[in-house]
Amino acid sequence: MISMPKRPQVTLDGNEAAASVAYRCSEVIAIYPITPSSTMGELSDEWAAKGKPNLWGNIPSVTEMQSEGGAAGACHGALQAGSMSTTFTASQGLLLMIPTMYKVAGELTPFVMHVSARTLATHALSIFGDHQDVMSVRQTGFALLASGSVQEAHDMATVAHAATLRTRIPFLHFFDGFRTSHEVAKIETLTDDDLRLMLSEEGVEAHRGRALNPEHPVLRGSAQNPDTFFQAREACNPFYDVCASIVQEEMNRFAGLTGRQYHLFDYVGDINAERVILMMGSGAEAADETVEKMVREGERVGLVKVRLYRPFDAEAMLKAIPASCKSLAVLDRTKEPGAGGEPLYLDVVNALYEAGRQIKVIGGRYGLSSKEFNPAMVKAVYDELSAEKPKRHFTVGIADDVTGLSLNVDTSYTAEGDNVIRAVFFGLGADGTVGANKNTIKIIGEETDNYAQGYFVYDSKKSGAMTISHLRFGPKPIRSSYLIGEGQANFVAIHQPTFVEKYEMLEYARPGATVLLNTPFGVDEVWNELPKEMQREIVNKKLNLYVIDALKVARESGMGGRINTVMQTCFFAISGVLPREEAIEQIKKSIKKTYGRKGDEVVQRNFAAVDHTLGHLFKVQTPDSVTTTRSMPPMVPDAAPDFVKRISGVMLSGKGDYLPVSAFPVDGTWPTATAQWEKRNLASEIPVWEKELCIQCNKCAMVCPHAAIRAKVYSPDELADAPATFKHMPYKASDLKGNEYTIQVAPEDCTGCSVCVEVCPAKDKANPKRKAINMAPQAPLRMPERENYQFFLDLPEPDRTKLRLDVKGSQFLQPLFEYSGACSGCGETPYVKLMTQLFGDRMLIANATGCSSIYGGNLPTTPYCQTPEGRGPAWANSLFEDNAEFGLGMRLGVDSMAREARRLLKAVSGEVGQGLVAELLSHTAWDEVGIALQRNRVKVLKEKLATMNSPEARKLDQIADYLVRKSVWIVGGDGWAYDIGYGGLDHVISTGHDVNILVMDTEVYSNTGGQQSKATPI
Repeated sequence: MISMPKRPQVTLDGNEAAASVAYRCSEVIAIYPITPSSTMGELSDEWAAKGKPNLWGNIPSVTEMQSEGGAAGACHGALQAGSMSTTFTASQGLLLMIPTMYKVAGELTPFVMHVSARTLATHALSIFGDHQDVMSVRQTGFALLASGSVQEAHDMATVAHAATLRTRIPFLHFFDGFRTSHEVAKIETLTDDDLRLMLSEEGVEAHRGRALNPEHPVLRGSAQNPDTFFQAREACNPFYDVCASIVQEEMNRFAGLTGRQYHLFDYVGDINAERVILMMGSGAEAADETVEKMVREGERVGLVKVRLYRPFDAEAMLKAIPASCKSLAVLDRTKEPGAGGEPLYLDVVNALYEAGRQIKVIGGRYGLSSKEFNPAMVKAVYDELSAEKPKRHFTVGIADDVTGLSLNVDTSYTAEGDNVIRAVFFGLGADGTVGANKNTIKIIGEETDNYAQGYFVYDSKKSGAMTISHLRFGPKPIRSSYLIGEGQANFVAIHQPTFVEKYEMLEYARPGATVLLNTPFGVDEVWNELPKEMQREIVNKKLNLYVIDALKVARESGMGGRINTVMQTCFFAISGVLPREEAIEQIKKSIKKTYGRKGDEVVQRNFAAVDHTLGHLFKVQTPDSVTTTRSMPPMVPDAAPDFVKRISGVMLSGKGDYLPVSAFPVDGTWPTATAQWEKRNLASEIPVWEKELCIQCNKCAMVCPHAAIRAKVYSPDELADAPATFKHMPYKASDLKGNEYTIQVAPEDCTGCSVCVEVCPAKDKANPKRKAINMAPQAPLRMPERENYQFFLDLPEPDRTKLRLDVKGSQFLQPLFEYSGACSGCGETPYVKLMTQLFGDRMLIANATGCSSIYGGNLPTTPYCQTPEGRGPAWANSLFEDNAEFGLGMRLGVDSMAREARRLLKAVSGEVGQGLVAELLSHTAWDEVGIALQRNRVKVLKEKLATMNSPEARKLDQIADYLVRKSVWIVGGDGWAYDIGYGGLDHVISTGHDVNILVMDTEVYSNTGGQQSKATPI
């Protein structure tokens, strides 16, 4: 046994593991951020800013480009100039690089790009991971090298940079987005000397020698005719023929250096296996763990892990599959609609056929959009291989009741050993839970001999949405590339008190586990505040319940609402992962390292929170039986539409995995007006209206990012059935004199940002700190204000034609954008909300991908809503890059429909009546009064059309609404918005970002610098 030198063991995520190698092996790095690969570019930029050198002692040039296509082009140029270059991308960003990838590969240019593989936007956008993007570039000529873990992301990045220099073939090194890119794990890192030994200096020199140089000029990238192109295209074949063998040589050299041996296709399992799975990526880690258990139990199963997917070495693959194999399942983490099978499956079938090897082969899809793939699903695939007639094509991990392709899964099956401590933490985006857990992993991983792993489940909405942290600690390397399942966690922490009313979190706890609950209720009263579902889990599983009022401790320690340090201290105090005193010492060391640059005061406040915590942490003496009859409230009320109850409500409760295929719209079309049913209850404090101080300016409603504080003016007659606590006062202004006025808060939709309080100009002269809007604890106000808010919503909306559309008057208009998933206090959404108040009942929105598409169109609920008449914004998202063109197309389409409606109107004028037709065609006033008049005319028109049977009448009836002007808006991913009107750029609402699209007479001009735009923010 060769003794290997000890290298640094550090705790980091897959993105940093890959970027660490890529940065040191590069001289020019062109970047463009896209989730989940952004971290690699951000780290490279940070390292360059700090002066960190590469292997040649120079600081790489890191440049952020205007697009992914631009990043690829910049890398191409740097390579042609003789530099070592890299970039990072994913998803549609990778697709935008495809044209350049063909060029780089065709020119046989050494180059490595690193991809955190991600889902492609199809019927919907998903920021999560699978192999759809990398499978879309397999034809470019790039070599594709796969990693399945954080350690492998580090190692395969090295192999890729080494192999590209020797083969001249560019490499795409990929690993699973989020599952690997964002998994935090303890790994062994390579030193600069290791990388220098791996990279061929001769290869570097040869690359530089091929650079474009006027000292010895050449021409590259010519245009060829049919007489030569075909032959020239075949000339590269010898390079691809030897590529795989060179990669294996580099893997062997790497093994000699580190002791970690990789092969093009790695086999694990019984040497006489009869059933074998072949797959690549992080799912292979879960399969490896399952095979290990099944082999111990006497099963003859095996697993082939694919490392080098392109060029596909059929001979190496055939050698990896045991001769005893009778049935083989090829698993693809992608979907290619209409194909005879997925890419890896087809390659394997072809290789077996050409070799004349008789094996029963079936192909399956798994894990799209980071869908869970665990040992129970692996076992289901092996079970299917045992069937006399297994499904030729299948899916696993979902319930397909439409095409019947899914496998049955025994969810109780697990392959994880009992020597691993498993902890699950439920937090809220931006509350510090994830950050504290990352520190916990580093403390355990780097200060003990234990291995550590952390994976963090985020909602796309980020801030204000639930996060679930899955942490594992154990004496051996952890290969569990899947979530901690139900009944498996030793420790469950609930960081947000309102979660106990919404989610069945104790399903994760194993019998005898420890539960930590942050709650405002004391140790003697908390039991009676728990719903019976939670009490039942605690009693049946004999769980140990600990409670702390973390918010109180944080505030008393000067931490405000940041409870992360408090909850981290509690975890170490009661989990037993480390001795308590040692743990507290390590927490403080971590605090100093994390916050030291922010000043000693911040460090001392965190220290105070640690010291203050243990005196407020209590164990609850729980009864032996359930003592309450109070159940968890339904996720959505019975008044919700059927679709919301059947689909959205299930997703809201965290049970979306159980929805079958038949539950979903086939084309991605979803109803609007669903955010009203979510009731997130995020705020610990909400605004309270002090009507005696109010000057009725409506500024509080104007700035509210979530439309959770609203103003309404209405007849006093409407107050007959008002709740006792409903507040109102006479309206003061002369325009609507004699009416009543109310400012009302939605207690369960407010996020507690307090922007309304900040903007309120009305103060109590006796106490200037008291305003007409003040924050107060939410809990005692929730029930009465819930009733008040419902009464408020039921009050009639004012007549739009009688309102002045200034700051005050606009806030009497119904917001058609409400309760979005935007961050608390968001600066963008008040503008979007105002846009919908002014134009929403006739609005089409072309939304770029970015923040505005996530808070505007992220499931399970969406914030765009409808008027009582059923009108509201119609919303669609294409991509980030074609946002302006997408919106222009909408405008052109709407105008086309309007022209056709006018043509048909003339064609039926004899039957409809010349007077009505003339009024419809001559109408030019597009203010609120004019729109109301035109809508009435269209209503009359439709009544007449209903009595007519001509083809023209039927067609006109279908598109008559286009006679009322539609407002087409481009909403940018970063929150800018434009209305493309008939005459050009009618309106701009700016949220502080540079205007970068100019619309003029239906032509779109790109303006990256923002200098040419003449649009004025309003």
